[in-house]
Amino acid sequence: MNLGAFSVSLNVKDIHLSKSFYEKLGFQAFGGDISQNWLILKNENCIIGLFQGMFEKNILTFNPGWNENAENLESFTDIRDIQKQLKAEGIKMLTEATETTEGPAHFIMEDPDGNQILVDQHR
Repeated sequence: MNLGAFSVSLNVKDIHLSKSFYEKLGFQAFGGDISQNWLILKNENCIIGLFQGMFEKNILTFNPGWNENAENLESFTDIRDIQKQLKAEGIKMLTEATETTEGPAHFIMEDPDGNQILVDQHR
């Protein structure tokens, strides 16, 4: 199973303060819109999303169909196939991708410790 690019989505209190902190660690803005309270930062292959006021917890994020530069992959496992396989393994979904559609979709699950995992396919 190929889950695609990995990032950590952080729930931050002050996006400007967080941006400044992570820039000191060598991260640079890669995407997003700070005026809308979200920003994607990158340091080599490490990706961090900063989100102010958008969700309650930090989230592990996977993007099927993308590499770490948000470039489309030629071949990838569709999110619906990933979801079916995980459900067959007994993993419960908090939200599910509609299995009768194609293209962009997402689902959310939690690990045994309550950490949320977002699988978000953009194409």
